[in-house]
Amino acid sequence: MKMFTFIGTLLCLLIAGSAHGTKDVFPYTYFIDDLPNGLRVITVPTDHPNIVALQVVMQVGSRNEVEPGKSGFAHFFEHMMFRGTKKFPAEKYQQILKRAGVDSNAYTSDDLTVYHSTFSAEDLETLLMVEADRFQNLTYSVEDFKTEAKAVLGEYNKNSANPLRKMLEVLRDTAFTRHPYKHTTMGFLRDIEDMPNQYEYSRTFFQRYYRPEYATIIVVGDVTRERVVSLVKKYWGSWPRGSYVPDIPAEPEQTEPKSAHIDWPMPTLPWIMIAYKGPAYSDEAKDMATMDIIANLAFSPSSELYRRLVIKEQKVDQLFPLFSDHRDPYLLIVAARVKDEKDLDYVKERILQTFASLKTTPVSRERLEAVKSHLRYSFALSLDDPQSIADTLAHYVALRRTPETINKLYRLYDAITVEDVQAMARKYFVKAHRTIVTLASKR
Repeated sequence: MKMFTFIGTLLCLLIAGSAHGTKDVFPYTYFIDDLPNGLRVITVPTDHPNIVALQVVMQVGSRNEVEPGKSGFAHFFEHMMFRGTKKFPAEKYQQILKRAGVDSNAYTSDDLTVYHSTFSAEDLETLLMVEADRFQNLTYSVEDFKTEAKAVLGEYNKNSANPLRKMLEVLRDTAFTRHPYKHTTMGFLRDIEDMPNQYEYSRTFFQRYYRPEYATIIVVGDVTRERVVSLVKKYWGSWPRGSYVPDIPAEPEQTEPKSAHIDWPMPTLPWIMIAYKGPAYSDEAKDMATMDIIANLAFSPSSELYRRLVIKEQKVDQLFPLFSDHRDPYLLIVAARVKDEKDLDYVKERILQTFASLKTTPVSRERLEAVKSHLRYSFALSLDDPQSIADTLAHYVALRRTPETINKLYRLYDAITVEDVQAMARKYFVKAHRTIVTLASKR
């Protein structure tokens, strides 16, 4: 009963906000506090009793790996951060979490690394204390470093056994020439294999990026702003600010279409990925927001292409867009798994025709408004507990360091017109900016 009440409250907030012109899709009051060392604290009190979600968002991902031969270190530290410190070695750290019943993990992406925990409100100080210690005082031996580097290689090999992951790796390596988005979060295989020899560099990487100016602490749930800020100042306030700013190389304009094919050594259904160079995330320009709309209009399960290829003709069993937010210009990807290799060219042409039609054929206003409503209400329904709220905030905070970017983005969605869809399609779906990768079992 409580869940239905919560969802109903969210919908009422959204409808009321829209009716009064506020159009704030993020319904919670939040507080932003900046410490003198550059650390940002975002507190979101909610009415979920005795539950707290803590996320430490580091604005460091594979995008920051700008030096040749040194890819994969952002992901590597996602592993190493669980190695412990002199005060709280790994075993003691895990015991503290276990006693408190903490659900804790981490993940790395192109633009961020996030450490997340969910626990009872009474353990807030304990968690902020032990987390502050490992972010400021991580220690590991050369032997620990080499052990974890080998574990990362094992993870790479496991991921490479997945056709879709391999395609993304090849697609990025083919599409990009200079920008670090050329390599995946895991890094280039040659760099991972050499990682056991890079102990000294690992210390340099950590000292550069594990600094307060790259960090945002998000606390959501049964908390008050005053208590959160007081505890963060107590345990994180002495963390010294760094000075390193990476020089991220800009990607030159792609001047001709590219392609690659992967001969897969094991039996598998064939895949195709079609990608165009796209815009960076913005909550001010309409470019990326329009691409989010296009992804839903043209390639979602409610799209005409999906109904044709997946449901009616049954030539494809998976079809989906990957139009993801990134700090720098990235790729607009559509992927399809084809049931029969002989239909690869047919599926490719249908996808390309769909991209082309967006430039020449106006979408219906009714369909456009339906997509906007779906985006707004599906977002609202996803905010159903402190962890999901914090998860959502982590994504956007890594891009703009404020929850307000969510409200600004959804105002952009509301403002997008049929004409915008055509204009952005013409701007970005350019043959010279296209990369196609296919995968099929080796004959």
